[in-house]
Amino acid sequence: MKIFLLMFAAMLSVLTAKAQLKTTAICPPFDVDILEGTVNQLFPYSGIADVEKKFPCFTTTTPETNGATCGGVFFNDKDLYFFTERDYIEIRQNFKGKLSLPILGAKRNALFTWLGNPTIKDVSYDAYQTKYGILIIYFNASGIITKFQMTNKNQETIKLCE
Repeated sequence: MKIFLLMFAAMLSVLTAKAQLKTTAICPPFDVDILEGTVNQLFPYSGIADVEKKFPCFTTTTPETNGATCGGVFFNDKDLYFFTERDYIEIRQNFKGKLSLPILGAKRNALFTWLGNPTIKDVSYDAYQTKYGILIIYFNASGIITKFQMTNKNQETIKLCE
């Protein structure tokens, strides 16, 4: 009888101990190649499953609905957003990762050296033609870069999320 009670107590301990253990998703470092339009070799047209597989540490995910919403995979704590439904990647000023060109926080007039002249110039953004599509760079009132978007779309077909 003592052996039976001892085995029962041991099994109960193992079952409760296992229920308390949870794994934490670990992502590789984010490496953004601005001239290629990729994040760790993922393109703006990559699907939700591809992004989640490559980066399991995402904050939220929103399903795609054939263009009706802004579906994608989002890393709010890292200021990185994959809008997979609309085929663009957005990176904001508090991005935690490596950029191939140090544009976040740079002055607007510093971009010519790396990107040449913009194809579209506005008060709050510039858009550059790239080999993969377009690169849209946003500025604050002081002319400091606060975010950018990489897409394989062109200026006529891109549909941004608000």
